[in-house]
Amino acid sequence: MSPRQDLTEAISGGVSAFVPCHNEEGNVERVVQAVVSTLEGLGVPFEVIVVDDGSTDRTAELSRRLAQQDPRVRLTSHPRNLGYGAALRTGFAASRYPWIFFTDGDGQFDPRDLLRLLPHAASADLVVGYRLRRRDPPHRRLFGWLWNLLVRAWFGLRVRDVDCAFKLLRKEVVEDLPLRATGAFLSTELLCRAAARGARVVEVGVPHYPRRWGRQSGGRLDVVARAFVELWRLRRELRAHRG
Repeated sequence: MSPRQDLTEAISGGVSAFVPCHNEEGNVERVVQAVVSTLEGLGVPFEVIVVDDGSTDRTAELSRRLAQQDPRVRLTSHPRNLGYGAALRTGFAASRYPWIFFTDGDGQFDPRDLLRLLPHAASADLVVGYRLRRRDPPHRRLFGWLWNLLVRAWFGLRVRDVDCAFKLLRKEVVEDLPLRATGAFLSTELLCRAAARGARVVEVGVPHYPRRWGRQSGGRLDVVARAFVELWRLRRELRAHRG
């Protein structure tokens, strides 16, 4: 067996990759093309789904054009902006292959770094990235550090970067979880619920890059406040189940 075959044996059944986007017209083409190129090089069945979360720019138009050019690319759109968690849930539901990979449409990750995750696919249910050097504004880095501390304290989740948008997951694990969050909290909810059910989680460091185009929304006060409310609700729910 060649080194490449050994690397992809665990995902030989196929990979569904999805890219959640909101107003990413300056990034979406580059990101989707990089995802396609990466998966194409693995020699496994795959699809790439753009989840347009109610963008008001040309994100949907550009994604539709990509889908017309390549039948392995699909577009699914929300009629209005429903939030990051809703975009992730749509991506999970639309995925058809046994493995799911997702990364954001903002271009702050290099899809080729999926190769860093693949060696762990045979022994894990979720292979999750953590940002080796987070290239975000200081206030976002501080919030992320505090958020990870809180999640570890409340849930005992030994993950360094719960919100890192670079994850490879077994579809059967994800589709069995009652994910409810609509906002940025969903990535945390996913890991907490999966870990509570005994899922095997492996972390892998991945490079993180500055945003080259567009604006971030995850640091808005309303987004942060909603995440804290959803975190508290999940803590109460899981504690009640254990009790």
